[in-house]
Amino acid sequence: MNYDYIIIGGGTAGAVLTNRLSEDPKNKVLVLEAGRPDYKLDFRIHMPAALSYLLTGDNYNWDYHSDPEPYMNGRRIAQPRGKVLGGSSSINGMIWIRGNAMDYEQWGAEKGLENWDYAHCLPYFKRVEDRLMGGDDFHGDEGNMKLTTPPCENPLFKAFFESVQEAGYPLTDDVNGYQQEGFGKFDQTIYKSRRLNAARAYVHPVKHRKNLTVTTQALVLRILFDGKKAIGVEYKKGGNTEKVYAKEIISCGGAINSPQLLQVSGVGNAKHLESLGIPVVHDLPGVGENMQDHLEVYVQWACKKPVSMYPALSPWRAPKIGFDWLFRKKGIGATNHFEAGGFIKSNDEVTYPNLQFHFLPLAIRYDGTAPSEGHGFQVHVGPVKSDARGHIRIKSADPTVYPSILFNYLSTDLDKKEWIEAIRLSRKLIETNAMDSLKGKELSPGSDVQTDQEILDFVAKEGESAYHPSCTCAMGYGDMAVTDAELKVHGIEGLRVVDASVFPYVTNGNIYQPVLMVAEKAADIILGITPLAPSDVKTYSLENAK
Repeated sequence: MNYDYIIIGGGTAGAVLTNRLSEDPKNKVLVLEAGRPDYKLDFRIHMPAALSYLLTGDNYNWDYHSDPEPYMNGRRIAQPRGKVLGGSSSINGMIWIRGNAMDYEQWGAEKGLENWDYAHCLPYFKRVEDRLMGGDDFHGDEGNMKLTTPPCENPLFKAFFESVQEAGYPLTDDVNGYQQEGFGKFDQTIYKSRRLNAARAYVHPVKHRKNLTVTTQALVLRILFDGKKAIGVEYKKGGNTEKVYAKEIISCGGAINSPQLLQVSGVGNAKHLESLGIPVVHDLPGVGENMQDHLEVYVQWACKKPVSMYPALSPWRAPKIGFDWLFRKKGIGATNHFEAGGFIKSNDEVTYPNLQFHFLPLAIRYDGTAPSEGHGFQVHVGPVKSDARGHIRIKSADPTVYPSILFNYLSTDLDKKEWIEAIRLSRKLIETNAMDSLKGKELSPGSDVQTDQEILDFVAKEGESAYHPSCTCAMGYGDMAVTDAELKVHGIEGLRVVDASVFPYVTNGNIYQPVLMVAEKAADIILGITPLAPSDVKTYSLENAK
């Protein structure tokens, strides 16, 4: 064996395992990342406000698109995934959301997953964090991820917080603490005005370790097996193809790449693999199934006063924005601008929030385009506990051929119902006295969109992924489970999956923080370390759960 551990993917989960598994100098660790290094001087990665550059093209991401979505007018929905050291943490929106405690109660309620409930996960959430506001029952202050809490200085934030209260919803001091429900500031993975991706937090501080090898621009082609035991991988770097071997293989490729790699390696639905001429190592029909994601839209208004961030879009302002960020560590280049938002219930039937909002003091799309009207603001909104399910299925034995990706957005009656509620509640939050002096006309979807069907047509036309694909190698013990509670692939020895694909259910918010938690918890499992003691801290949702 060349190594003790081979980690496939230097993204969010891979970065954590890189650090933790190489702490013991006796463990020889190899990390294989298909993307480029996260160069320290590359402003597009490290300048928070530059994130729109990262979401287009294929320099930093895989630039995936779904198959034509049958309930979204046949549109192919963009799904950028990080193809760079740090993975999607190098291209995401830097929003720090844990999810609701009830999400993990849902995980822990599954047979055999009792140790994945909130009490067992909270200590690992805390271990990840170094919250600069200080630690408490819900937050750590000694972890690798330094977290800043934004000032929300733009006057539109103050008006928004007043508006949601007038609409009948509470404020919360901490959406990751005791009470998620309500509106408040969103912590950011920004430190000293720079994006703090998982690579900077976990990998770069330990790259000097002699027992650790981190190789970038190395595409893993397949996992090698001896019978049903994973023994190594074959990868390509430049024009060379090499084979390396280890006691344990850990796939950290994410919700798209991990199931793709398993399938091209012979682990998946046997009939599907045989149809592509792939020798079946193990028939595991759940690989690539059960995919879950969050769909969102922008609900936008014109702003009657020139207080939005619209002037920052002028090209002639870019040099000063860059100067302030680079040399003064301040200014609008130093924030992701997703500084506030919240979580509410769309109806009385749900027991905890099923809608997430982000508020932005600017009307703009992810690709950086803005309405011609000028000053504006928007909320991003979408259901976060949809029952729509999609899949990842390879189309070829060639690992360089992108797989079939289908989300099935808007495919269920419940999904449609919650979307109608989401748009109506978005308007309720803004159509208040508190916003009267600022709110101009509704730009999107527009006042002419009123009926249920008109709302659904708008979502089908304009909806975009929030970039939270997950659950495609779900842990559990049912017929469609792929990994067990220790993240070992069922029926295979020496192979684990550690990334968002192992979620049984998607959490009700951004998934970066949950992936880090899963990886921290997985590290203890892999190393045989006694797990952190479960917490007995209660939350608002746990106390009020029916």
